[in-house]
Amino acid sequence: MTFPITNIALVVAALSSGLLAGVYFAFSTFIMQAFARLPVDQGIAAMQSINTTIVRSPFIVLFLLTAALSLFIAVMAILYWRGSLSMMMLTGAALYVVASFLSTMVFNVPLNDALDKVDGHSAESAQLWSTYLRDWVWWNHVRTVASLLAACAFVKALF
Repeated sequence: MTFPITNIALVVAALSSGLLAGVYFAFSTFIMQAFARLPVDQGIAAMQSINTTIVRSPFIVLFLLTAALSLFIAVMAILYWRGSLSMMMLTGAALYVVASFLSTMVFNVPLNDALDKVDGHSAESAQLWSTYLRDWVWWNHVRTVASLLAACAFVKALF
């Protein structure tokens, strides 16, 4: 049995992790592929526009809220240890915080920052875009899987 506030945190974290996994899944499975089919300058411009828009959207609130909830869940799991239930809570929290949140901050965001400084018409833009697509999508796959598994762990902790 968990505390009501912990249950609410688990429900919201499960839903938000799942929703974020869906966003990342869309990018991994068709959005980035569609951008790769565009001429280099247009693909870069499209991604630059997303990078500017996303930090001013509800996505960023959900992204940060899920990290905060995951940390809260981890603290509750440790403070009120309940064996396998706490392990599931810690697993979900670690998956989200480390493999989704931190991988975004350490890998995807610096790639976005570098892309935002590029003129899509420059000579080096094609090489940068190719490398960006490969590396960014790889780390996006990581956060897709991590967010989905975190959602599963949070749900499992509720039952």
